[in-house]
Amino acid sequence: MPIEVGIWRLGDKPEKVVMSTIDSESRLEDALVQDISILSDQLILIGRQVSTSYGKFIDMLAMDMSGNLSIIELKKNRTPREVVAQLLDYASWIQSLSYEEIAAIYSDKNAGKKLEEGFDDSFGMSLPEQINQQHELIVVASEIDTSTERIINYLTDNYGVPINAVFFRFFRDEDRGYLARTWLIEPEEAERKVSKSTVRKGSEAWNGRDFYVSLGDGEHRSWNDCQKYGFVSGGGGKWYSQTLKLLFPGSRVFVNIPKAGYVGIGLVKDNVVPVKDFKVLLEDQEVPILSAPLAAPNMGENSDNLDLCEYVVRVEWLKTIPKNTAYWEKGLFAIQHTACRMTSSFTIEKLSQHFGLQN
Repeated sequence: MPIEVGIWRLGDKPEKVVMSTIDSESRLEDALVQDISILSDQLILIGRQVSTSYGKFIDMLAMDMSGNLSIIELKKNRTPREVVAQLLDYASWIQSLSYEEIAAIYSDKNAGKKLEEGFDDSFGMSLPEQINQQHELIVVASEIDTSTERIINYLTDNYGVPINAVFFRFFRDEDRGYLARTWLIEPEEAERKVSKSTVRKGSEAWNGRDFYVSLGDGEHRSWNDCQKYGFVSGGGGKWYSQTLKLLFPGSRVFVNIPKAGYVGIGLVKDNVVPVKDFKVLLEDQEVPILSAPLAAPNMGENSDNLDLCEYVVRVEWLKTIPKNTAYWEKGLFAIQHTACRMTSSFTIEKLSQHFGLQN
């Protein structure tokens, strides 16, 4: 069951901000179209009111940084059965869309702009060679009734259908309006369920917890600093920092230094932030990391440029070793992305054994 949201204004005494219904579903849709990050900062909007080959219209079609498609449908006044059936119908259509068809939809909905350009603008990286390998179905509503919740949980728990729901509460405080977002199933948990059910031949399911982190040890970040202050980081462009958004509190990271090997395993404590906003403990006082003694001389370079600056994720280390004793052996997982989901059970098992960790 999603958590209910309440907001109180603090003054002489707490005053509850009144929740009200949003003026219309179209206003909510307008807000999401203007800024899709309200739903998720890991999506780019492909188009609104996308026409299918059989004359129906998808409210919103989006793509994540892996090139997978998301169908976003507002519940409006439809019954749970109708909106879920509509999403499944749309999914049967989008699953076979080719690169050319998706690129044409994006160009048509974005004044002739190329999909590759839009993808790079949003994520700071090139469009993957293969796209639309998987998809996600999202119901958007002002509230979730028990019937919709029951149907979605049944489909995800028993059949691994990639469907979720998000509802928005609208709060008004004098002349200002606010949106509060709550997911029916936390996105990481939903992905874990689907991954276990839909793993493809030749690949492994993600366990919903573990991530790989590639740490470029040098002038902009130092493994010594990471161990001392408890963090991992990446920067120098969106391509290097964007994937750090995948990490969430409670997830586990396996840190690899390229051309050296694995040097640490830790638990993520907070979401990623720009380096200028990251603070550490120094002599029992919390100070900005850029004010602390650092082995990396250029960590603060471009700190005021949100595209180029270093981005930092707080980590509680379970086990670390010096770079000169980094662990590597043939067959361990490695990739250029700063962060990605760790699906190699061979690597997880080998690292757990080497670092003496219980699963």
